[in-house]
Amino acid sequence: MCGIAGVINLTGGAVEAADVRAMTAALRHRGPDGEGVSVQAGMGFGHTRLAILDLSDLAAQPMVCPAGRRTLVYNGEIYNYRELRAELEKAGYRFRSSGDTEVVLHALTHWGEAAAARFNGMFAFALWDARERTLLLGRDRYGQKPLYWAIRGGVFAFASEIKAIAAHPAFPARLDLEGLLEYFTFQNFFSAATLFEGVRTFPAGCTMRLGPDASEPRAKRYWDYDFREPDVSVDEEECVEELERLFRRAVERQMVSDVEVGTFLSGGIDSGSVTAVASRFSPSLKTFTCGFDMHSASGMELYCDERAQAEHMSYLFRTEHYQAVLKSGDMERCLPAIVRHLDEPRVGQSYPNFCTCKLAGKFVKVVLAGTGGDELFAGYPWRYYRAVVNDTFEAYVDKYYRYWQRLLPNTLIRQVFAPVWGKVSHVWTRDIFRGVWNGHEEQLCRPEDYINHSLYFEAKTFLHGLLLVEDKLSMAHGLECRTPFLDNDLVDFAMRLPVRLKLGNLREVVRLNENETGNKVKRYYQKTRDGKLILRRAMSRIVGPEIANGVKQGFSGPDASWFKGDSMDFVRRTLLHKDARIYGYLDRDAVRALVGEHLDGTANRRLLIWSLLCFEQWCREFLEGRHAA
Repeated sequence: MCGIAGVINLTGGAVEAADVRAMTAALRHRGPDGEGVSVQAGMGFGHTRLAILDLSDLAAQPMVCPAGRRTLVYNGEIYNYRELRAELEKAGYRFRSSGDTEVVLHALTHWGEAAAARFNGMFAFALWDARERTLLLGRDRYGQKPLYWAIRGGVFAFASEIKAIAAHPAFPARLDLEGLLEYFTFQNFFSAATLFEGVRTFPAGCTMRLGPDASEPRAKRYWDYDFREPDVSVDEEECVEELERLFRRAVERQMVSDVEVGTFLSGGIDSGSVTAVASRFSPSLKTFTCGFDMHSASGMELYCDERAQAEHMSYLFRTEHYQAVLKSGDMERCLPAIVRHLDEPRVGQSYPNFCTCKLAGKFVKVVLAGTGGDELFAGYPWRYYRAVVNDTFEAYVDKYYRYWQRLLPNTLIRQVFAPVWGKVSHVWTRDIFRGVWNGHEEQLCRPEDYINHSLYFEAKTFLHGLLLVEDKLSMAHGLECRTPFLDNDLVDFAMRLPVRLKLGNLREVVRLNENETGNKVKRYYQKTRDGKLILRRAMSRIVGPEIANGVKQGFSGPDASWFKGDSMDFVRRTLLHKDARIYGYLDRDAVRALVGEHLDGTANRRLLIWSLLCFEQWCREFLEGRHAA
């Protein structure tokens, strides 16, 4: 696990080694075990190393092929690297190191960009061919490893984190207003936009080749999600057996490491199942969880602390368990570090993730997480059920789009963005939303088709955002986070399962949609336990039925209560101050009114308040700090 950065001078001029070192230095937290820079004619690569496989200097990067023609920087883990190495050895390649980096280098040499589809793992790579003067970039199927790129004034730059690009003098940090509008609609980015002008997110499941005569580079897709109903009937018992087998193999694959591996452990089925299997390969497995001070919590937030369930699982699986307890002051104190490491906020409150990674990073270098189980096996039925009966695809898009306006709906966005509305009024966030399905707008006939389209959408957007947050906040503490649910074989299997094996109440919800009011439908799917049915059956063999059939809880603290209680003064000082930076872009009166609704208890604006706090801190960090233009 590492950080990568690089610069290509498209005009053929020199690349300054000092610029590459500055970019690399911005990623030092991602790789405290080593650092390397390679500068050649017209290119420069930088790498910081977190040593996981082959701890020797033979695996150091940038790595150059024996002939000296190709140079690689790579971030990630390829779990099937031994199998690929065996193939490459039969083809005549010789290896000096024992890890996966040299396998990636020779695989790209042998198979070209087609090698990316052979990798079962998480990765972002850059390969420079000095003879052809071409750059090849690639990113894993799901976007587990971050990668960004920018082009300006004949200079092309890429990096694992945006702050490394902003460290180059050609790319000083400037706010992208269109990206800001997208974020404050969805609390995420559904396009390739970022908060940084000119910096784009490299798409997951793609490669990109940049040659000396290239104009605007374009990504080429080598893989995409494809949730669909099977053409033939399937046997449920056989599916349960196969799911259990694939899951166990996925965890075993991801236990490969030359350093100690631990797991995150909440009270749910996903992390519990990962921990149960991992504990069989590591009898002294270390597990980590985060809880919350609940003295000022109220309502449903009283149930967000899962320490008791995690401790019970630790007892069952005989792990060495560690936990942190967060208070409102902890959330306030870690906000600057979270914003700095994330580069851009995404998908909800991330301070619990940051603090849990900080805890785990004190004991291990690698940790397994349960991320992906919900997105593959339909863990959010209350979301999918909002749009299962439609006359047209556009009607479906409209229903789902209304739900995913998580922060500011269209009725408020113009008012809040009044100071800059003339610069962003041309942006239609519905078009951004619909664009997620580009090439996937085929005729949808059944409710199952709409469910599968919702699964596709959420894997491409919500899961991608979760993975970016998970990577950056773990790497902030020199910690590699792996996700067994995103094993290639397991994902391919999950996408071919019929909806009926994931959701049990679809027929009833369809009936209510057709015959009842929207409020009755909403009440039905809010109180019904549903989702991940086949996963629950398969995992009950691993963790037992009590855990497998438990009530789903999200990993979120009692911030709604904190924001109008313990942290009220913090919110007021940050967001209602006359000199708050956000009011250079957002309307002061509109924001104050929305924040006031939360403080006086008339509305729950916790997501919006968190995002406003993050944006204020982002302005301080990137527009006023060392990255500023």
